[in-house]
Amino acid sequence: MRILIVDDDRFSLEVLAEALERAGHEPIVARDGDDALRILSLDDSCRLVVSDWVMPGMDGLELCRRIRRQAVGGYIYLILLTSRDGKDDIVDGLDAGADDFITKPFHPGELQKRIRTGERILSLETREVAIFAMAKLAESRDPETGEHLERVRDYCHVLADQLANSGRYGPDTNSEYVALIYLTSPLHDIGKVGIPDNVLLKPGRLNDREFEIMKTHTTIGAETLAAAVGRYPWIRYLRLALNIALTHHERFDGSGYPAGLAGEQIPLCGRIVALADVYDALTSKRIYKPAFTHDVARSLILDESGKHFDPDVVEAFLQREQRFIEIREQYAEEILV
Repeated sequence: MRILIVDDDRFSLEVLAEALERAGHEPIVARDGDDALRILSLDDSCRLVVSDWVMPGMDGLELCRRIRRQAVGGYIYLILLTSRDGKDDIVDGLDAGADDFITKPFHPGELQKRIRTGERILSLETREVAIFAMAKLAESRDPETGEHLERVRDYCHVLADQLANSGRYGPDTNSEYVALIYLTSPLHDIGKVGIPDNVLLKPGRLNDREFEIMKTHTTIGAETLAAAVGRYPWIRYLRLALNIALTHHERFDGSGYPAGLAGEQIPLCGRIVALADVYDALTSKRIYKPAFTHDVARSLILDESGKHFDPDVVEAFLQREQRFIEIREQYAEEILV
């Protein structure tokens, strides 16, 4: 396993690296927090980080916070190496996003056991593969959608991160919530597996009857996920996925579907996905429309603030619109007109 070790002390790095090599791992060395973030941005195979707590500049706590905010390609398991063992210190570390702690001076056997724990936790991330595979299965019925799921989940991550850092939505809207939005937003259209081909694949716009059928994809998706929630009600990402599937077509003014919810009756996750989904639809080519530029999509979204979209989510979009442009270019299907 490739493990990133972070410490400003050369001797400590050498000791850590030697212990990891003896255990069969490949240590990657960073001498400070900025160097660690650079390495992680370039190498997504480093999924476990062992960092010293006390470092000049960016300390271990801030490094944990930054990793939790920035990591979207997969979960990174964080171990803090520290001489601190007070309860308040542990609380501070956990709050910053650390998963485990090793007390200095460390025993190589203890280090290996804690790394094995991290490996077990990371192995659970196969849930992300399964979730995205299910979402792709639904999307595969529509040959027009391209990389819609990839774009929407990135847009949702950007919006959720901006809202979480605004402080407006309380402690539950934290780095974990942001990661779960990224994980579950691709399931927003899972209910389309139940829509007949003559409606789902119709070239051109739907008539009123066909549109009523299409709208049922929200309740079909929610009912499908409700079965899983009923079996495993304590699993937060399943509840979030259900809410997204059910409410991403609700409108802030109450004119959406399926339930006509308004304002904060609509779960925040549904309000986030609503804007991300519409932005992607506007900036993507379809049989019945060209791909609009970012500026055109931006203008339409602003016009719908307080009507279709939550004004707070629109403001988050405006704060991070450059990132939207970058994501759109990353997955570009064509030159926009």
